[in-house]
Amino acid sequence: MPPTIRKGQAPATLQRAEFHERFMQDFQDPAFQAESDSLRRIELIAWEAYHEGRKAPVTRKAGPGYADPDYELSVDWLEAKARIDAAHAKWADPQSHSRVLLVNGSPRNDGTCPGEISKTWRLTQLAREVLEGSGVKTDVLDLSLLTSDYGREIHPCKGCVSTAMPLCHWPCSCYPNHSLRQTGDWMNEIYERWTAAHGVIVLTPAHWYQATSPLKLMIDRLVCADGGNPDPTSTHGKKAEEAKALELEGWGYPKHLDGRAYGVVVHGDVAGIESVRRNLCDWLDWMGLVDAGSAAQLDRYIGYYEPYATSHDTLDADADLQEEVRNVARAMAQAVRQLRTGKLKSPDRGLKRPRPK
Repeated sequence: MPPTIRKGQAPATLQRAEFHERFMQDFQDPAFQAESDSLRRIELIAWEAYHEGRKAPVTRKAGPGYADPDYELSVDWLEAKARIDAAHAKWADPQSHSRVLLVNGSPRNDGTCPGEISKTWRLTQLAREVLEGSGVKTDVLDLSLLTSDYGREIHPCKGCVSTAMPLCHWPCSCYPNHSLRQTGDWMNEIYERWTAAHGVIVLTPAHWYQATSPLKLMIDRLVCADGGNPDPTSTHGKKAEEAKALELEGWGYPKHLDGRAYGVVVHGDVAGIESVRRNLCDWLDWMGLVDAGSAAQLDRYIGYYEPYATSHDTLDADADLQEEVRNVARAMAQAVRQLRTGKLKSPDRGLKRPRPK
């Protein structure tokens, strides 16, 4: 007997008046009043898209290689998948240049309200200089751009995995959702950048004993890289009953980012750095990445219980911390070289998990 799909949580769709109020929230600047007639026409199109549920208005047939080649897939998704496949091919090419992704997890930069660069950004630059000096190409993923760039978003994970793993597609097919104006999603580019990297260093402050909100958004959306379904036609989009049946038949939980090296740098000023560092390392271990050694797993306080206002000065004076961050990068450079030449292998690689998930 197939499992019951539980319903009854989602509210009713918006009524026209409430939709109007939400639509107009983007146009509060009085300068838009000159185009009020145009906005009314555009709003009507947006209302129809919402009312009709036009999530993916531009599609084409999936084509060969998919379970249902005649199924209409979102062009957004197909293009993202093609870029990720190309990045994977480059990553797997032994002649390609070694590449490390540096993830700056701080939301702070000097282009918006904080008015100052973050300490995490400075630590990221220390790591970048070492890696590039070692002949490794770097790609800095600055998550603070979510707070300062126009229209840049990482939308929240919708939790499709908890319905059934095959409902979570690689890459994520939940976004963009044009009918709900859930657009501008950065993750398709981020998936590509993770895929292209031979190593990843995550650098972040601790916020309230947790990873920062931009970093956590990215982490949650990377769930599709750990067991995600690379063929949305096998579930005909988001058909929960088909996904549940696929999982119960036996799902392989493919790890799309395994075999890459990782390092972690966590800093704080009062508390929480050890738990954040452990959580990040546990997450990356679970994803199948290979740690670059104990020197590449760092948590340190910068100005313990000292004023925020002078924390950059405190970092200036902490030469030991700066050198420890450089050591994270040095360990990463060695790990990437050893991984790519087969000298570094995870001891449990190839073991069959009795309880995959």
